[in-house]
Parts: sequence; structure tokens; C-alpha cells
Amino acid sequence: MGKEIERKFLIHQPNWDNLTKPEGKLLRQGYLLTDKTKTIRIRATESQGFLTIKGETIGATRLEYEYEIPVGEATELLDNFSVSELSKTRYEIGFNGKLWEVDVFAGDNEGLIVAEIELESEDETFDLPDWVGKEVTKEEKYYNSNLRVRPFKDWV
Repeated sequence: MGKEIERKFLIHQPNWDNLTKPEGKLLRQGYLLTDKTKTIRIRATESQGFLTIKGETIGATRLEYEYEIPVGEATELLDNFSVSELSKTRYEIGFNGKLWEVDVFAGDNEGLIVAEIELESEDETFDLPDWVGKEVTKEEKYYNSNLRVRPFKDWV
């Protein structure tokens, strides 16, 4: 069974701006199905495609199954079947033995930056980089599937 344990945080903007970052990867992400208990997502980068099925989040845990698919097929699925999509640039940053994925959103979600860390258990301890701020793991408005319905630009 596939399981994802993930915690989400906002970033501390001044420290993020001063951080030397690796090259980011542009992601195009769309949804074929989304409701409270499940989502089916397609993601495409310049060279890869993915089909991801996720279950309902309970705490910081949910079922997740992800399969690599040809990038051309991912693009066709996005173009022809996605009910909505978003785009973002992802930065992968290692810190004290853990991988942080930082998403800088574009389009209607421009201005939002979210850092995520995947864990082995919900009670696993880890160090926070100085560019990580408030935790938003349990705030559903930060779920990518919700950002496509109620984008960051509409929050104010």
C-alpha cells in the first residue's frame, strides 16, 4: 500500500530570497477527479509525466499511488481531460538529511510559496531550515487540489 506522510509550511520570505537555490523544475499539474476523499492528478515536467492517485488526508497521512507515464501522454491528458490545472516551479533542497520540496506558484496562485517535507512517520522529528515559517499541514486551502478552485489571488 502506498502511503504519503507530508507536512507543509509557508516560507520565511527574506531568508528564502537570500538562499542560494538549485535550478527549479517547472511543473504543470491538473486534476481529472477531485473531491474530499480522493484526487486523480496528472503532472508534467519538460521530460517526465506522472499519474497520481491520492486518498483523503487524515492528520498528515494519506494513501498515494504514483506512476510515471510518457510526458506526451501526460500533456495530452492535461490538454483534453483536466478539469483545472495550476503551474509552479519546484525546488528540491536538502537540509540535515531531509529533502524539502519548495513550490513557487505561478498564475492565479502567484505569490504563494509552500515548503513540503515527506516523513517516515507522523511523529518523526526533523530540523527546520531558517527559511521555513508557519506550518499549514492541516489547512485545506493550501492543498494543491483546492488552490485550483480557490486560488491564492482570491484570498484577500
